[in-house]
Amino acid sequence: MKRQALLSVLILIGLVVAASIWFGQNHGLLPTAASEEAVLYDKLFSAVIAIAFGLFLIVEGVLIYSLFRFRKRRNDEEDGAPWHDNIRLEMIWTAIPTVIVLWVALYSFDVYSTMRGTDVLMVAHHLHQHPKSVLVAQAEGKLPEIDAETVNIDVQGMQFAWIFTYPHEITSGELHVPVNKHIHLNLSAVDVLHAFWVPQLRLKQDTIPGSPTHLDFYPTKIGEYPVVCAELCGSYHGGMRTTMIVESAEDYQKWLNEQLEVAQADSSPKVATAQMSESDYLAGKVSHNMTHSHHH
Repeated sequence: MKRQALLSVLILIGLVVAASIWFGQNHGLLPTAASEEAVLYDKLFSAVIAIAFGLFLIVEGVLIYSLFRFRKRRNDEEDGAPWHDNIRLEMIWTAIPTVIVLWVALYSFDVYSTMRGTDVLMVAHHLHQHPKSVLVAQAEGKLPEIDAETVNIDVQGMQFAWIFTYPHEITSGELHVPVNKHIHLNLSAVDVLHAFWVPQLRLKQDTIPGSPTHLDFYPTKIGEYPVVCAELCGSYHGGMRTTMIVESAEDYQKWLNEQLEVAQADSSPKVATAQMSESDYLAGKVSHNMTHSHHH
């Protein structure tokens, strides 16, 4: 009987593990993964979901089993059997969750560190402030080199729009990036706190007035993805949305060339902008670029 009971328990554990792994890989709770960072995040999310689903099955399974196994029978007026401390059981249900929590914490920190690219951001910032010292340090093998293929884009958040500035002072209300390139965003805010968020990248970064921030990612799927402000920034916060367009390197360069031609052909007066506030100027840029975006 003991062997049969042990075999039944092992079979149940195997079924729970199999069901948890399957659900972890097929939960369908996340949008499209459009970057390398998203793949890292999804693996962590799937692992946590699998663990949570397994624990759910165990807890609910024991609960349902207990409802039937230990229910009050007809004409049974006796007290239940007295159960006291079970040190072995308490050690097991304390040790297992502790190990799981520690593993998830270490795994999460590793994914976070990789997604944030701490070393690359540190070098990029230091290179901007002290270019000679960083080049010397790189020659000595002390710091990682910055990828020459990096695309740098300035991002300004304002009530209630995003402004993207590309090389040659090209500005747009949409974020265009080439696929399979390292993208480095320099983020800032004109007025209040905003948060730059693209769900398909699994990345979110605050934009803080007077304190520039950065965001690095590597897009891997061509397509159009929503850019959302994830920080309550005012009465029209819900409308602070735009689009990130991931396109081939050829299409990205073509778009840049078109925007450069538009900027060079723009005959709008430049003197008047000196009398405008920064937010008014940027608001005008948004309207101007959104109009041209619709034309193209």
